Amino acid sequence: MDTPKPLQKAAHLLDDLESIRQLLGDDNLQPPLLTDTVETASDEGQIPLLFDQVSGKPLAEAVEQPAPTPAPAPAPAATTTAQQAADVMLHLDGELRAAAQLIMQDVIDDFAPHIETEIKRRLDARMERLLSQYDN
Repeated sequence: MDTPKPLQKAAHLLDDLESIRQLLGDDNLQPPLLTDTVETASDEGQIPLLFDQVSGKPLAEAVEQPAPTPAPAPAPAATTTAQQAADVMLHLDGELRAAAQLIMQDVIDDFAPHIETEIKRRLDARMERLLSQYDN
């Protein structure tokens, strides 16, 4: 057979999750428990979706009032372009981090039983090694 067994696949899953965590720069943080869920960062500058209410007003009232157009302020073109590029990069970084968190949560939800089995197997093997050291 050229398809790997699910147990062999589960053995590499934990390592894959660790590498994703390292890519996100969360090396010094504790990994989430299997029962934890990833919270969406709605208050960390994330752009609201169409169905989100931006203010305390109902959606119909918010649509009826047109937004005032700000007077264009003269600014140097290079500064504006650099600021826009920085804003775009920050926005893309936020979107990529949110997407990575959702992907990690999906992987954890889908493979939680496999991960638990692999953790138990590794803990049992380590416990056997530690106990064999004390038996000698």
